[in-house]
Amino acid sequence: MVAIAAVIVVVLAVILGYYALTPPAPYKITIYTGGTGGVYYPLGVKLADLLNKYAGDKIVASASSSGASVANARALGTGDANLIFIQNDIAYYAYNGLYMFSEGKIDKIRGLATLYPEIIQIIVRADSGIKTISDLEGKRVAIGAAGSGTAVEAEIILRASGVWDKITVQNLDFTQAAQALKLGQVDAAFVVAGIPTSAVMELAATTPISLVEIPDELLNTLKQQGYLFFVPFTVPKATYTGLEEDVKTLAVRAMLAISSDVPDDVVYTILKVMFDHLDELKQAHSRAQDISLDKALEGLPIKLHPGAVKYYQDKGITVPQELKP
Repeated sequence: MVAIAAVIVVVLAVILGYYALTPPAPYKITIYTGGTGGVYYPLGVKLADLLNKYAGDKIVASASSSGASVANARALGTGDANLIFIQNDIAYYAYNGLYMFSEGKIDKIRGLATLYPEIIQIIVRADSGIKTISDLEGKRVAIGAAGSGTAVEAEIILRASGVWDKITVQNLDFTQAAQALKLGQVDAAFVVAGIPTSAVMELAATTPISLVEIPDELLNTLKQQGYLFFVPFTVPKATYTGLEEDVKTLAVRAMLAISSDVPDDVVYTILKVMFDHLDELKQAHSRAQDISLDKALEGLPIKLHPGAVKYYQDKGITVPQELKP
């Protein structure tokens, strides 16, 4: 019996020694992006490549095309994805269970970094006489496709301006809205996209247009109402044919969100790889030129993952209290 016990002890020691010397399997990161013709997809594919290249001992990453922001948040909630590209306003709605997430918030969504701006543009015909948001009273306004992020953003801005109940709302996407403006079927249209936006460029080439300013005072009101995802932005007059001056407006930001289930050290590594090799990520798409460590917390509307907090603090970046877990 003593001999058998001794053998068992030796075998257990060998097994334990083997596992002690065997490194843990790499953590699986599944990135949901957007359509293959958009910006999220090439950035996500490149990010996965960078993680596999520079952190392959710790992370194995893959990127998939998807239905973009809303679908990505839901995929993170179900566990089909654990790292997603998403607009910061949609992340806010998912985190708080608002609008398209009113049936249930996404409990596991946490912030990683914001990336680049998506510009809120209120387009009108140059001969419309519409100069301010207040001038939209009594007008026909295309606010975006029903259920879209653009439609929600337009409603928030128009409500904060006091004109939501004084306009005629039309749910049209970017292309439809541009055509309706050209034909005089609407008086104004909200477009949320990178600039220059192709649909707006095409409109401006045949129909003189103007952009309605969104002033700092309205941004302050929105912030006070809790809409932290809006950031200031100025559209240069050279963006579209016919603009006579730069126009102050707002933007939301594309961002990365991650599941709270992902370990802190893995999250730290993801950020380290991304920012250490940002020059390589920028090769994936021109919009990546706007990504920077200095602006990674700008417009971030939800709590950061603890691993992200540690990364930013190690980089000497002050993390606002409201973003800490």
